Amino acid sequence: MLPLKEKDKVIIRKLLASGCCARCVLRFCCIGVPDAYRHTRQETLRQLHAFIGAAGDRTSSESTPEEGNNDSQHAVVSEPARKRSKLEPEEAAEEESSVCVLCLGVLQHLSDVSQAVQIADAVKKEKYEVDALVLSISLPAQMCVREHWCWLHVKEQVRAKCGVLGRHDVVQVKEAFRWIMQGLLAPELGGVAVVAKSALEVSVGFTHPETDGDCHFLASACPDCFKATKNKQSVFTRMAVVKALEKIPDGKFINGRVRRPGRSAAARRRTSSASTRPSLWRVRGGKRRQRANQRRTFLSFSFSLRSGRYNKFCRSLPQTPWLIDGQRRMESSVEELIAAPVMAAFAAQGFNFSSSGREDVDVRTLGNGRPFALELLNPRKSKLSEEKTKDVQELINASSEKIRVRDLQMVSRDAMSLMKEGEEEKTKSYQALVWTQKSIGKDDIAFINHIKDLSVAQKTPLRVLHRRTLAVRRRLIHSMSAELLDRHHLRLGLKTQAGTYIKEFVHGDFGRTKPNLCQLLHTQTDILQLDVQSVDVDWPPTLPD
Repeated sequence: MLPLKEKDKVIIRKLLASGCCARCVLRFCCIGVPDAYRHTRQETLRQLHAFIGAAGDRTSSESTPEEGNNDSQHAVVSEPARKRSKLEPEEAAEEESSVCVLCLGVLQHLSDVSQAVQIADAVKKEKYEVDALVLSISLPAQMCVREHWCWLHVKEQVRAKCGVLGRHDVVQVKEAFRWIMQGLLAPELGGVAVVAKSALEVSVGFTHPETDGDCHFLASACPDCFKATKNKQSVFTRMAVVKALEKIPDGKFINGRVRRPGRSAAARRRTSSASTRPSLWRVRGGKRRQRANQRRTFLSFSFSLRSGRYNKFCRSLPQTPWLIDGQRRMESSVEELIAAPVMAAFAAQGFNFSSSGREDVDVRTLGNGRPFALELLNPRKSKLSEEKTKDVQELINASSEKIRVRDLQMVSRDAMSLMKEGEEEKTKSYQALVWTQKSIGKDDIAFINHIKDLSVAQKTPLRVLHRRTLAVRRRLIHSMSAELLDRHHLRLGLKTQAGTYIKEFVHGDFGRTKPNLCQLLHTQTDILQLDVQSVDVDWPPTLPD
């Protein structure tokens, strides 16, 4: 039984007459009960007709006069009224063949058992080992325009009843679609739950090319919201349309070129341009590739995230694949040595690697290592046990003497942001082997050891100018410690602000870093070796051995 109220009657009549489907009527009546959307659309329509046609049948043997006169109480549709309001065959046929002017058929023709079977078959085919999934729905931008038009008209009806209808009070199509699919998908997938957050994300996208023109009048009303870029196939993205609808005055919108739903079936088809069912577009591999008329749906699966810390013991190993003019310069990289065993364990199709900073190819990373995160693309498994995770870590460490991994664990996307927080405030410690042109002594070493909180200005180094913006960056060297090795060599320890270019501080980079060690010691200096001793980020959590 639908939890409708007396004040909803005028909304129901107006929306049904305008060509809205039964489930969209529930949305604008602000029915937030998931079970209400899981009835068949024919049954929901029968109950709506029964409700608006039962003016004197709201009360029952269980209701009191006070309940009957209180608009805040849920209305009860009596059984006699239900029988009298059964749809005529021609009305039922029209509902079955017509397309809703609001959801464009998404809640009518693409939210049934056949759609659930299609999604379930795709998941089964890929052999994903999960106990839950999240549904991600992408809707055509013109649906926002139609929703806005309907909301402007319905809120006037509500206001006449001394009520208020906010834009966020209306149940979204996406939410209603998820509620319907929750009950249909679980049996098809053997109990896999549809939840709000999960490692497995099923993306279903809809297009309706026939009504693309509904958005076009907004371009003249709010031209600053629609700017073409080379990565967009159309300027009328959902985000741009929503932004325009927030800016355009209500009166200007109502008088615009938006197509208004008609009242008769023929008029609805002429004015709503929604006589065909929506198409589906394909999504794969985490990247959406739209094809306007493709009538297939595919699945996109979210990342499975792993984090840890790595040490690098080799001075000829880049962090990421080193390519110059399309030619590979090194046979492997840190990210590849780590990712290969993890991808195999999760049967993933790809990965994205990120870390807390990066070292040069000839720089070692020692101490507790550098924090990193690995995002697995389309993994067949969503998680591993602690024992199997340790096995993967041991496999990585046994595969090469160049690196070592510790604290390998699963993390959430929110937790991963901790790795990037305070990027400029965190500190790093280094040890460098430095050569000096002139002979140095104990006084020079004592001078270096007394330097604290030295502020340096570093113009973008020449060696990275091809991939970094030209700028002057101010960094802080908190402390230095020097050990004399011989008259021309010293071991230099530094504790610096993250982002400091250590090599350039030592040799000056033709004066692009000021002050530098050359200026401090009044001689030419150069760096022979460099090691990262620590990256002071308290993430990820340390795991017991």
